[in-house]
Amino acid sequence: MTHPLWRFSIFRSFFVNHVIMYTDGACKGNPGPGGWGVYLQSDGHAKELWGGERETTNNRMEMTAVIEGLVALKRPCRVAVYLDSEYVRKGITEWIHGWKSKGWKTAAKQPVKNADLWQKLDVLTHGGVHEIEWHWVKGHAGNPGNERADALANRGVPV
Repeated sequence: MTHPLWRFSIFRSFFVNHVIMYTDGACKGNPGPGGWGVYLQSDGHAKELWGGERETTNNRMEMTAVIEGLVALKRPCRVAVYLDSEYVRKGITEWIHGWKSKGWKTAAKQPVKNADLWQKLDVLTHGGVHEIEWHWVKGHAGNPGNERADALANRGVPV
């Protein structure tokens, strides 16, 4: 469900920040130490976020990057999320609906991996606060925003 004020175009046009968000995850070994990075741009300003965990997986870091980026937004925004993870993009736009209807089980009746993060991401993306567009970009292909998010993710890997 979207926020009730989204239906008023004047609200969307004048009171909602437009944010471009690049996210990435990195892992040195899978599992192993990993990091996440977020590069945010809005109205000519940029913000960089990063962090990491000592024992994790690449998929968890990809998801954590998006979660941390959305949590950092202080007010309702129109967000264009650019990421190189089809796992996260397809998971949140396609697969999650089936997982939820099956009690967080896969089609093979196995528990969904990373369900804790999927549930957080579900609240942040489907809770109606932000209007989100998802864009897949090829990783390590010269996209400046993706390259910056990748560098931040690598900065977040604990040494």
